[in-house]
Amino acid sequence: MISGLMNILRACFQPRADGHVHTSSDAVGRQDGLLWYKDTGQHVNGEFSMAVVQANNLLEDQSQIESGCLSLQESGPYGTFVGIYDGHGGPETSRFINEHLFQNLKRFTSEHQSMSVEVIKKAFQATEDGFLSVVTRQWPTKPQIAAVGSCCLVGVICSGTLYIANLGDSRAVLGRLVKSTGEVLSIQLSAEHNASIESVRQELQTLHPNDSQIVVLKHNVWRVKGLIQISRSIGDVYLKKAEFNREPLYAKFRLREPFGKPILSSDPTISVHHLQPDDQFIIFASDGLWEHLTNQGAVDIVQNHPRNGIARRLVKTALQEAAKKREMRYSDLKKIDRGVRRHFHDDISVAVVFLDSNLVSQASSVKSPNISVKGGGISLPTKTTPT
Repeated sequence: MISGLMNILRACFQPRADGHVHTSSDAVGRQDGLLWYKDTGQHVNGEFSMAVVQANNLLEDQSQIESGCLSLQESGPYGTFVGIYDGHGGPETSRFINEHLFQNLKRFTSEHQSMSVEVIKKAFQATEDGFLSVVTRQWPTKPQIAAVGSCCLVGVICSGTLYIANLGDSRAVLGRLVKSTGEVLSIQLSAEHNASIESVRQELQTLHPNDSQIVVLKHNVWRVKGLIQISRSIGDVYLKKAEFNREPLYAKFRLREPFGKPILSSDPTISVHHLQPDDQFIIFASDGLWEHLTNQGAVDIVQNHPRNGIARRLVKTALQEAAKKREMRYSDLKKIDRGVRRHFHDDISVAVVFLDSNLVSQASSVKSPNISVKGGGISLPTKTTPT
């Protein structure tokens, strides 16, 4: 009887395989109400800090840091992988990316025996194709899966090179030291795909010259086809393949006119940066953070405070700004439960990756232990007491 009870207790306090944490151990992070955080950890190229705050009833943001071997072979290359996946319409796409994108990257890195832009593109495409297979399979019984999608921001550090790949409007910002002044300046590394940006609207209009409604200003917000703000994503199959834009999909997602070519794209914008000794850290975050903080504001916070818990500090500062905008106290905002909380701010995921120039410059063949951390959240169906 006692041993049976102990087994139940052990099961209750083990980290879940999906990365959602229900313990107070910092080995895989801590949960404090709607906030999950891992204050500090070590990756191949330095230290890192992560935090996630949930606003939706089901957490739609997913995030991960993978460090060590970036291929299926022990020979490497070795490095650091960071992913921020900001889902919309539900959690299914961001969860799928969290489970499959890094594995796809490792597979293609093994095939090419090195890290490259081509490897990253192939990993994104394989993940998109994989989710399309899920939608095709589930369409007869769960047609709304066709309207679920996710932004996808990835950073890969390998052999002193930083690759940034992005779909949607999450953002990566570098903090670079200016030796002459001692300042640390913000440099945005990622290109964003949001219809609020004029160049994105122009790109859509060029791609769809015969569609006067390709971008529509609706309730003072630019949206693609009046439906969605981002122009590139994983998922959102209802705007990529016409066979999924029909009944029994909800009428609000269905277009009046059939379309011949995809409206949204899954082709990431990828940039390559050769890291310099003055490059101090990179902030990766979903747009929930950037709604409340400027690039330089976020960099200043990281530069002027201890590394331990810095991602949590960024999240807290964003929540304080969200409360201020609604003329309420931060302490009162924290009392609002998930679901209702979405009216005040979005899910927010942050990963701050510090760069140790001695470690960054070492060869990618130098072996290091594998580390895997995935951002958590409340996944239980019952209501939780916020703290």
